[in-house]
Amino acid sequence: MSQSVVPVTPIRVVVAKPGLDGHDRGAKVVARALRDAGVEVIYTGLHQTPEQIVDAAIQEDADAIGLSVLSGAHLTLFPKVVELLSERDASDIVVFGGGIIPDADIAVLEKAGVAKVFTPGASTHDIVDWVCAKFAGR
Repeated sequence: MSQSVVPVTPIRVVVAKPGLDGHDRGAKVVARALRDAGVEVIYTGLHQTPEQIVDAAIQEDADAIGLSVLSGAHLTLFPKVVELLSERDASDIVVFGGGIIPDADIAVLEKAGVAKVFTPGASTHDIVDWVCAKFAGR
């Protein structure tokens, strides 16, 4: 098992559940794993709009936004968050996410600016390691 190394300045991640999806157990598990690794986590709760998520990330001076979507609306919601960050001159905030996302949609999301997509079965260790590695050089 790999050991995550958190930078001296804590990473700040907004974990959000966009849209009408009412299942947040996975988002909470990821939030807790990140927190346990030393990441500062801001969990926004259920039923957030892309605008609310981007507002929270900017207000919290977040390094990243982790989105969780199980409803099938990922092709609409993930790119909208990326688009709003760009409009607000906050493209430096990294967007990653996961949920029930078909393999064929991953390339579409990455082309839209989503840095990483985790599918069902991804371990919390893999997610934490990716987040920590993404910000290790800052």
